[in-house]
Amino acid sequence: MKMVILYHPVSEQARKVEEFARDFERTQHVKPELVSLETKEGADLARVYDAVQYPAIIVTRDDGSHMKQWEGEKLPLMDEVAARLR
Repeated sequence: MKMVILYHPVSEQARKVEEFARDFERTQHVKPELVSLETKEGADLARVYDAVQYPAIIVTRDDGSHMKQWEGEKLPLMDEVAARLR
């Protein structure tokens, strides 16, 4: 499983997203991939997974197929995300 967080690194939510990613890695032992929406990769991922609100947390299988997605300023509980990664 893979976890990607699409976000705007120069925004009000950036610090909250980066803290979430750091705490998630520390407690769940899974490192989320932070991807800027200002990059081509970020824009492409947003299009592929139809993300329209940010930040967007996307959990995929190793083959890239979609498992679960959370969007918007209110981040999900870490346990909720971790459950999808098992």
